[in-house]
Amino acid sequence: MNPALELLRPYPFERLRALLAPLTPPPDRAPINLSIGEPKHATPRILLDALAEALPTISSYPSTRGTDGLRSAIASWLTRRYHLRRVDPQTQVLPVNGSREALFAFAQATIDPHGHALVLLPNPGYQIYEGAALLAGAQPRYLSTTQAGGWRMPLDSVGAQEWPRVQLVYACSPGNPTGHVMALDEWQELFERADRHDFLIAADECYSEIYFDETRPPLGALEASERLGRPDFARLVCFGSLSKRSNAPGLRSGFVAGDARAIERFLAYRTYHGCAMSPATQAASIAAWSDEVHVIDNRRRYAGKFRQAQPQISRVLPAALPPAAFYLWAQTPGDDARYASTLYAGQNVLVLPGSFLGRTVDGINPGAGYVRIALVADEAEVVEASERIVAHARAGDRSAGPPTEYE
Repeated sequence: MNPALELLRPYPFERLRALLAPLTPPPDRAPINLSIGEPKHATPRILLDALAEALPTISSYPSTRGTDGLRSAIASWLTRRYHLRRVDPQTQVLPVNGSREALFAFAQATIDPHGHALVLLPNPGYQIYEGAALLAGAQPRYLSTTQAGGWRMPLDSVGAQEWPRVQLVYACSPGNPTGHVMALDEWQELFERADRHDFLIAADECYSEIYFDETRPPLGALEASERLGRPDFARLVCFGSLSKRSNAPGLRSGFVAGDARAIERFLAYRTYHGCAMSPATQAASIAAWSDEVHVIDNRRRYAGKFRQAQPQISRVLPAALPPAAFYLWAQTPGDDARYASTLYAGQNVLVLPGSFLGRTVDGINPGAGYVRIALVADEAEVVEASERIVAHARAGDRSAGPPTEYE
């Protein structure tokens, strides 16, 4: 077996299950799970109808490149959403089976394991980046994002002797778990370093369509590239998904788009990988990428939940309204794992300890002292969970100290 498998750490939700296993929540309180970022809104009918109508097409093998229709639908969506001059559906777009598998596979296709490669990734962040780097034979280099640093990846913390070893940088915007949206100057710094040191950028944008001001959609990586005079998207590939945008996590549909050379080499890898998208999934995806009505309604529902939950929760757990994504990154009055366990034991509400998403760098885990609260449940459950979180603080968490009100 690949010895790198031994380097993989338990997934955050495995750690959460182990943490809570000895505990028994109150049976008179229905469980509310806000720990995992799995959309719970209904999948739109337009997608389901297209999927059902296309089911007979599964009698044929699909192409790894996807249909011309799907690539064109994705390219058209990208140009509309990010005000781009042009995205070539033939050379700059590739359908994938969800952004998660593509984010992992991209490292396998791009890393030269003989070059003592470094992969830069945000800390705390999505654990797939770490696993992808390790199984590609690279060393993860964790860039700790903090409130004091504006949640930005501290590129200056990478030493001059390290930059020549960097082969790939994962950037997540809007960020998981903080919701931080990378500004144009952040992209500029990253692009300049990519040009200087010749590495690729994997921009994870799976939360790009969950935001709260219809007049201010989050800046995208391709958009930033073009605005900075890089219309060819050199050394940049972005990853998009229908899971959050269209409430279709089980469809496993997304795309990669950007640098044509990187897309070409990734396609060569995927041809051997055997990961072509089902024809029926492609048909449903065309319908989803071609419609914005359901996406706007989806945002409206999330915005409503944040308006209800954030003021309540922030009374007892400081949690700023993020610019995008569907998480509250809330500070705990004591140890975050203890807080999550006592909240579960007292209120039957599940949240994810922030330390489970982080890695210790120079003796500090930047996720410690936070919990990630995913506002994915329906509106009534989110309101109920908010009330229970406040009640938990007022009742007093003996393991984390006396209840504290933050105004």
